[in-house]
Amino acid sequence: MIRILRETHVAPASLQLRLARAGGLNRYGEPNFRAVWGWSRLTWIGGKWTDTDAHGNVTREIIELREVPKYFPFDRWHIERWLPPETYGSPQQWYAQTIEREDGISIPALGPYPQRGEYEHCFTLQGPRSEFIPLSPSACEAIVRAIEFARSEPAQMHRAALARRQLQRDHDWESHADAVFSDASPAFHGAPFVVTASRLQEFSAV
Repeated sequence: MIRILRETHVAPASLQLRLARAGGLNRYGEPNFRAVWGWSRLTWIGGKWTDTDAHGNVTREIIELREVPKYFPFDRWHIERWLPPETYGSPQQWYAQTIEREDGISIPALGPYPQRGEYEHCFTLQGPRSEFIPLSPSACEAIVRAIEFARSEPAQMHRAALARRQLQRDHDWESHADAVFSDASPAFHGAPFVVTASRLQEFSAV
């Protein structure tokens, strides 16, 4: 089996405290926002896994749950925001939507139901050319405050902002601009990045 060596890091407690002050606490007394290192942030993924030896020869195929990195790039800091469990529907809805069958075996593709809610991706700390940016307490705090400010705006302002953004994107596309997104744009268009068993193994093979 090929073993992936992960470079793990933990954000300083002082930085996490600043994020908690900026974004507040959830119903469990935990911070609404936190900073995590890509290789250190793991999540459960269920599916068929193909294990190989050091020479790339297949040693086995197995259907199981595994903990794998949740975000890509792995070697970047990411800002997460906590979402309550009801965001994911009921446990019955969760399993109805995530259960997959592999060789006749049922397995939850996204792991167990998040009973206490879950942290999801909202920003990747990296430069305009995807270069590495070190963890900065002031930058992380500013990101959290900007996100919270945007969430507090009236829905009508949100719709107007989205309309302006779409018009700008259309203009950029038509004029073949070099930079479609600004430095402050979150990775993956603001959507959480979900790793599947097959996708993770594709990244690992590179």
